[in-house]
Amino acid sequence: MHDDDAQHGPLAGFTVGVTAARRAEELGTLLTRRGAAVLHAPALRIVPLADDSELLAATKELIDNPPDVVIATTAIGFRGWVEAADGWGIGDGLLELLRGTELLARGPKVKGAIRAAGLTEAWSPQSESMAEVLDRLMEEGVPGRRIALQLHGEPLPGFVESLRAAGAEVVGVPVYRWMPPEDIAPLDRMLDATVGRGLDALTFTSAPAAASYLNRAEARGILPEVLDALSHDVLTACVGPVTALPLQAKGIDTVQPERFRLGPLVQVICAQLPARARVLPVAGHRVEIRGHAVLVDGALRPVPPAGMALLHTLARRPGWVVSRADLLRALPGNGTDEHAVETAMARLRTALGIPRLIQTVVKRGYRLALDPSADTKYDGVRTGG
Repeated sequence: MHDDDAQHGPLAGFTVGVTAARRAEELGTLLTRRGAAVLHAPALRIVPLADDSELLAATKELIDNPPDVVIATTAIGFRGWVEAADGWGIGDGLLELLRGTELLARGPKVKGAIRAAGLTEAWSPQSESMAEVLDRLMEEGVPGRRIALQLHGEPLPGFVESLRAAGAEVVGVPVYRWMPPEDIAPLDRMLDATVGRGLDALTFTSAPAAASYLNRAEARGILPEVLDALSHDVLTACVGPVTALPLQAKGIDTVQPERFRLGPLVQVICAQLPARARVLPVAGHRVEIRGHAVLVDGALRPVPPAGMALLHTLARRPGWVVSRADLLRALPGNGTDEHAVETAMARLRTALGIPRLIQTVVKRGYRLALDPSADTKYDGVRTGG
């Protein structure tokens, strides 16, 4: 960790997108504590199944082929499942199945719903923590065991991945359905920020959220641009391999932690994003170019979006002169007046605090004042965006 990271947080100067519907606040807090700016747009909402055919099929299949373990995750979902089975005339079959299996309850409320149905749970954690349920299953050993999981909207990050990775067969019981968000505007802003490279990283905690994000991009006709951004400039971080599947199917490389939890997910981003930033020796100073800020000798300097666009363009070929026309094309919007470059450049120099980092080359344009000895050393290093 750099000394500047200790001062500002390893994610200072970076913008991270959060697509989760549930636990978004928790993930956002973990990121902001480490210095990131967070953009949140739920990619899904969770609604009860209107058409119960999926739940009916899953319930019949479980009655015919009983699992070793059933995990009840929410009281409302468990009650809904038992009531739906009663309505189809297979309620007794479901209760018999649940009596003959190891029934785990996620917490006190679910335990109440299980008891109300005349059943007794084998075990329940004191907290409402799926992590405790996972730890217990792992201690018992899951290879070859068939585990039915009552889904409760967006699954807890990594729960299913961890069980499958350890050799269990996991059967989902879909009491809810994932739908696009009612207000699509935040998701559209997230997609626009992705295409515009306004994000440095994008996080996914469920496969349905990743699929929803890509589906919306396709519906808007901007999927190629989104995939280009995710392939080259925006770090795509998933909580686990199942979550990553919809993205990998489109050829997107993702990073994920070894442990499928939110904390390790944030740690992966903390390790990866600063490593992707461009570090250059300019006019005797150490300049690290991050998403929306620059570290000059370890001091964080926030830079306006237009200035960052200019700086990223200059850093693509450090030390080379870049014309005003090329810089104008890099500015947000479709301006035609090169005077806009001079205005943005003046603001950039002020923000950096050391104007001589960027040299004006009369009648030609501007260049980063790269230290002479560094010309070859930094040639071909990846730009930060």
